[in-house]
Amino acid sequence: MASHRRDTGAVVPDPRDARIAQLEAMVAKLMARVAELEEKLGISSRNSSKPPSSDPPTVPPKSKPPTGRKPGGQPGHKGHRREMFPPERVTEVVECRPTHCAGCDARLRGTDPEPEVHQVAELPKIEPLVTEYRLHSLSCRCCGRSTRGQLPEGTPRGAFGPRVVATVTELIGVYGVSRRDAQEMLRDMFSLPMSLGAVIGCQKLGGSALAPAHTEALAEVPKAKVRYADETGWRVGNLYACLWVVVTPTVTVFRIQAERSRAAAMAILGKVTGLLGSDRYSVYDFWAAHQHQFCWAHLSRLFVKFSERADPTAKSVGLALGKEKEAIFDAWHRVRDGTLKRETFKRKMLPVQRRVAALLEDGTRSACARTRRTCERLLQNTHSLWTFVYNDGIEPTNNIAERAVRRPVIVRKTSFGSHSDHGCRFQERVWTVHATLRQAERCVHDFITQACSAHMLGGTVPSLLRP
Repeated sequence: MASHRRDTGAVVPDPRDARIAQLEAMVAKLMARVAELEEKLGISSRNSSKPPSSDPPTVPPKSKPPTGRKPGGQPGHKGHRREMFPPERVTEVVECRPTHCAGCDARLRGTDPEPEVHQVAELPKIEPLVTEYRLHSLSCRCCGRSTRGQLPEGTPRGAFGPRVVATVTELIGVYGVSRRDAQEMLRDMFSLPMSLGAVIGCQKLGGSALAPAHTEALAEVPKAKVRYADETGWRVGNLYACLWVVVTPTVTVFRIQAERSRAAAMAILGKVTGLLGSDRYSVYDFWAAHQHQFCWAHLSRLFVKFSERADPTAKSVGLALGKEKEAIFDAWHRVRDGTLKRETFKRKMLPVQRRVAALLEDGTRSACARTRRTCERLLQNTHSLWTFVYNDGIEPTNNIAERAVRRPVIVRKTSFGSHSDHGCRFQERVWTVHATLRQAERCVHDFITQACSAHMLGGTVPSLLRP
């Protein structure tokens, strides 16, 4: 019964109708919450920015359609073999001449002008080179004053030389070895006993020695015509902070800042010039849209998420956008390989851009609020989807920055971040030096040793950008 009449003739709503409406609203709210939680439960590296290492065993591995080819090197593939050491690098030569014939046992004489060469490399047992300085104190016969001898110029004031400091710096900073493990490695591999405090002291020296290199790299970022940026969470003691990375053609710079904000992004990226590739995080919105490239790898995972939602419109839009993404990358790979001219590529992308825009318009009419909001934002920044089409030097993905931040993410899992401001500066400096030198194919250990030598003994500070 929807209502009933009193004796006065007025229609009074049935209280049961109000209760039913209240329960229906509650059910709708709970259903929306269930859908949200189910979506979170299904998040993996396939449909989000989570790394594959975080996927549970229930997530099927990414696989490509079978090609029918056997695993391993394919016909025509250029092989990679270990290079032989040149003669000047050979420590010892052992001539292996046969003395008797393997067939008739006759005695053999002579020398093979082109013998088969088999090289075996071995590491020597490493022992530290210990220099003992004996500082004599002598008394003057005239005034009786005692004078002690001075250390020669260029002698470290501490107990360890620049190469030891560089090794500790690299073990802890680059390879993520704990301080106790570094102490154990130095003792077992190099026969060098060190206290835990001495290991930490070497770490502090190494971090200070790399400060000029980090400053040099930071100064190069605003000059770059192309930049890729990414960020990830970091902890400083009990506080939540953010680790930023910017990759340019010449440097890779890391910086730990307290905020994950637009101001923090501007502080590391510098002036708004040139092209920027990002994961479309909103803090980068200050960059000009026609010079800003959204990462299509992130968008691809987003489209997978669309396709897995219960709403039919979101599902169909996600599947269709995924197909368009495949067409885009097929053409882009040809441009990158030189088999498709850029002008032809631009023409091929025009109908693709129209179809993507139409699909995003369809997405704004989805019953799923998240799908609607995402499609609306992409339509508002549509220029940032196609910057790579009209500008040379920028990739359609942000994978370069994603790869750069992978090492710090691994270190974060074992170290739980930094415990002090010095620890933050140490990590960002070491990662910057390591990644930048790897870009230039230069020796990381030699550079860190030179930097430590300059810091501890005086001398010319090495340049991170010029050998």
